[in-house]
Parts: sequence; structure tokens; C-alpha cells
Amino acid sequence: MTCNYQDISQASRDIINKTNKHPCFSFEAHHKYARMHLPVAPQCNISCNYCNRKFDCVNESRPGVTSEILTPKKALEKFKKVKGKIPNLSVVGIAGPGDALANWESTKESIRLIGQYDPDAIYCISTNGLMLPKYAQQIVELGVKHVTVTVNSLQRNISAKIYKYINYEGEIYTGAAGVDVLITNQLAGIKYLTSNGIMVKVNIVMIKGVNDQHIPEVVKKVKELGAFITNIMPLIPAQGSAFAHYPETNIKEVNKMRKLCEVDMKQMYHCKQCRADAIGLLSDDRSKEFKNDTGKLAVKKRDIV
Repeated sequence: MTCNYQDISQASRDIINKTNKHPCFSFEAHHKYARMHLPVAPQCNISCNYCNRKFDCVNESRPGVTSEILTPKKALEKFKKVKGKIPNLSVVGIAGPGDALANWESTKESIRLIGQYDPDAIYCISTNGLMLPKYAQQIVELGVKHVTVTVNSLQRNISAKIYKYINYEGEIYTGAAGVDVLITNQLAGIKYLTSNGIMVKVNIVMIKGVNDQHIPEVVKKVKELGAFITNIMPLIPAQGSAFAHYPETNIKEVNKMRKLCEVDMKQMYHCKQCRADAIGLLSDDRSKEFKNDTGKLAVKKRDIV
């Protein structure tokens, strides 16, 4: 649904106009506007049991996969190249292949450089939310208007099955202690962002037999915190991950859950679970056209801080 409200402030009108051009926040926009993900964030600070982040994997399409890692300067060069060939490019997103906030300096510098070149670009950050309390104010000051936070559970016993460990401020936490920190920071961060005019989308990976029955509770809570939309996604069992042998969640089951949660808040039905270097319309990934081997940096296969 396209946002269209009356009697709103200029600031609110600006964010609504931007949202109407954001293909991940607006169903209508995903037919018209392109996005590009800049893979400038290789490090991650949590270990999800469904994740196995691979680099140089050109034939796989899922979150956490990229063919190259870019420095902020290389990201600007690539943005210029893509913008020149895709005029309907509206959104610059940073969605990994690790966590945008675990690589905050690189994320921030990439947005700053592109903002100097193209003041009209719309910025979007994807994060697990662990570092949101630390960086939320800087996100607001940077001019980012859209943030996606992955929140898979609000319950300690469920979250402990999904996350192996949490690396918070240099300390490794496992079990209840780790997930308590994660959940607390996610909720506090979302509340701060929405209270400061940021559109928040909450991603939820639906894992059969783990968190599927708990999802409506998550949706209700993030609505209470002011989130704009939730995106319930099917589990993709990644080879090499702890959940590699779990069944992939059937899209019919996912849509049934979306319909159930739609009673409480707006749901995303058109997600493609994009790569960290995706370019183009959601339905037409053109990232291979813009692959730039000279921009690749040496990184470890599993570079987790």
C-alpha cells in the first residue's frame, strides 16, 4: 500500500515520499524502483544457526552472499556506475554480508560519500539490532530514513535455539545471557528509531518447530514499538549451517502466517531474500552485470568479530 496521509509535517511528508520509492517498504515501488546493496560490511557480531555467509558465490541468492567486498571509496565508484545505467535506482542499502552496525565506520563512510555525490539517494540499513542502542542516534543524524531489524524471537528459550553466541562489545555471550542482551538491545533500538521518525521494517525468519508459533507475538510487540511493516521470511537451509538439515519453510505456510499477522500490522509479501550485493528491481537482479573484481578485498570466509 502506498503511503498517503493528510495534515502531516514536512518531515513526515519527506519520509513518506521516500518510502513510496523504497521497493522493500512499498509493494507498488518494487515494480518501479531499483535498489542496490553495497557489500561493505563483512564482519558480524552474532552467530545465527541458519547462517553460513559465503563470499565469491555468484550462483546463490540469499542473504549473506556476495561476490565482492567493497571499501567505501569502491562503493561510491560502483554506485556511480550503477546509477548511470539504472536511472530508476532509488535506494542504497547496506545489508552485509555481515552486519551493518558491526562495520559501522565503513557503513557510515559509504553513506556519507554517496550522499555528497547524490543528495537524493535513499539510504537503508539492515541489522540484527545488537548495536542499535549505541548507533541509533548516529543513524538518525546521518539521514538514514529506513532501517530493517531482524527479530526472530522475544523468548529466551526460543532465541537460544536460533543463536549460537553473541559478541557484544568484545565479550562473548552464549545461552540465556547472550539472547537477553540481543533482545533487550533490539527492542530498545527499534523504539528509539521509530520515536525519531525512522521507518522500521522487522524481518522474521520462520523456522518450523522453533519459532513459528511465536511469530504473532513478535509482530504484536514490534507494532507496539512503532514498526512500519514486518517481513516474515521462509528459512533457507544453508549448507554448512547448524540448520542445514532443517526443512525449508513452505511458502504456503509463510503466507498463512503473514495473513494471520496482517490483522495486527502491514505485511511484506514480495520479499526475494536478496543477496548482500543485489542490484536492480527485486524481481530482476542485475548484480552480475556490475561485478568488479578490482574492487574485491581479501576477507576470511567466516569473518566474525
